[in-house]
Amino acid sequence: MLLRFQIVLLLLAMVGPIAGAPIPPPTRRYWLELRDKNGVAFQAAAYFHPAAQARRQRQHLPPAEFTDLPVRSDYLEQVRAHADTVLFVSRWFNAIACQATAAQAIELARLPGVRSMKALPVAELLPAAHLRVTADNKDSKPISAADRQLARQQTRTLGAETFRRAGLDGRGLRIAIFDVGFSGADHHPAFKQLFADKKVVASYDFVRRTADVFHGGTHGLEVLSCLAGRLPDGTLLGLAPGADYLLARTERIHREVYTEELDWLAAVEWADRNGADIINSSLGYTTRRYFPEDMDGHTSLVARAAELAVRKGMLVVNAAGNDGDNEDWRTIGTPADADSVLAVGGISPETGLHLDFSAYGPSADRRLKPNVSAFGTVLAASPGGGYARIDGTSFASPLVAGFAACAWQQQRALPVMALFTAIQQAGALYPYYDYAHGYGMPQADAVLQPSAGQRPGLAPTVSFVASDSVVSVFIRPEAAPPVVARALPLYLDSVATAANAPGRVGALGREEARPPTALEGVGASGPPASAAPVLPAAGYFFWHVADSHGVLHRYEVLEVSQRAILRIPRRSLRPGDVIRVFYLGATHSYPIL
Repeated sequence: MLLRFQIVLLLLAMVGPIAGAPIPPPTRRYWLELRDKNGVAFQAAAYFHPAAQARRQRQHLPPAEFTDLPVRSDYLEQVRAHADTVLFVSRWFNAIACQATAAQAIELARLPGVRSMKALPVAELLPAAHLRVTADNKDSKPISAADRQLARQQTRTLGAETFRRAGLDGRGLRIAIFDVGFSGADHHPAFKQLFADKKVVASYDFVRRTADVFHGGTHGLEVLSCLAGRLPDGTLLGLAPGADYLLARTERIHREVYTEELDWLAAVEWADRNGADIINSSLGYTTRRYFPEDMDGHTSLVARAAELAVRKGMLVVNAAGNDGDNEDWRTIGTPADADSVLAVGGISPETGLHLDFSAYGPSADRRLKPNVSAFGTVLAASPGGGYARIDGTSFASPLVAGFAACAWQQQRALPVMALFTAIQQAGALYPYYDYAHGYGMPQADAVLQPSAGQRPGLAPTVSFVASDSVVSVFIRPEAAPPVVARALPLYLDSVATAANAPGRVGALGREEARPPTALEGVGASGPPASAAPVLPAAGYFFWHVADSHGVLHRYEVLEVSQRAILRIPRRSLRPGDVIRVFYLGATHSYPIL
């Protein structure tokens, strides 16, 4: 009889409360900021990994500061006594995230240790919008010749050969990756050498609170391959196979909840403690909880956390986002909007120009975003042990993070923001910029041998001719385009469709002539793989109009088909504006007085 009674109770517990039973009051999530950290004891050497201590020494930072101290234990116990659940405790913000009923929330707000309290956004059980999710194709397909060419070019156009000759592969750096999961990465042949060398030094799943991150989504596997993956023949898919890695799962693939930002904050504090030098975050938060005007670098929790991470000596590299072709939201997401976060846009391997889906800048407060760009179509490791072409700024970001690791390996004592500036100045377009490409793809030779201002040895390529009604720009005769232009040799199997592609619409909505495809003028086979790399978009004409603060109000990319390339009506220009053009590696400016 006793056993039967226990079974009935178990069944009732499984189906839920019986009719007439009291229903627990609903709960919400709250963010409590505490008053102080008075009297807190802290031993930095016991808390921080030696790699974290060494980073702070290199960056001339103190062993610890106020934000590193733990929250007061008495404040924490008071919150635990009055809340339903404590979700997360943040040292950096001296804050506690908790779940509480309405009645409990009133009591929490009255606690002596609570300085301020706000309700967090309600969870939305919707698909994660910020990831370009690829199908889990478990059938391993042969790697084509075009695939191998793409694999070589996604690193080569950033200067892979220059880094290799200098012996730079990220060794000695720690790179943290925040993502949705790394399912299958521990068994994928692309990472055989990485795991054999024990280069994954720590991992944590902030969703399930476990050290195992090799489940969930495969997006992290693809991102990791753009840093440290290899093809079966040894061809590198990223620039930093020698770095150590910290893998953090912070995302939920099938739903979008505000808790992901709390997990991002928890992960960045964990990465700091474990000695991360670089954080790659191929994530972003947009329409589900923010408006475009919130992308100002300080409204979101993750933007503020990213800024603090940089102040602690870590370089944060973040994908610009994939909403460029979204009519409701075309701009970057957060934390890419943060001022000291290196936001990375995606460019096409075929044309070297902005990919339609890559999010546009500027930030809401009119700062330059994205900062730089890299290929947004790549060859990456795919589920089931294979390789596939995939799209997204998610994959441009780790390519640049690997670039940063190599640059920092060569100049280990460089302050983090000096590295940030050096990477921008190494952009192929620098000092030209726009809100689609940033400063372009960073180049290894430029970052290893930095020089201020425009790169030397470039002859003038254009002339400005002003009249009362128009400012005209002419291509100089000596810089006129050749009859046959050499372009980036990629997508050898798609020349038929690419050659018939229609004209494209530029950043201003003005129709442009179709740019030459990757194969026009180079023959069916293209130049040999060992030829010196040709930068994408090398033959295009870039121009913008900036105001006196450097904010752009017009920009465009044109194909050069005649010497009279541009006519700008005077009525569209204001005193203090600057017309700036970039052509064949040279940037020229014309001020409007």
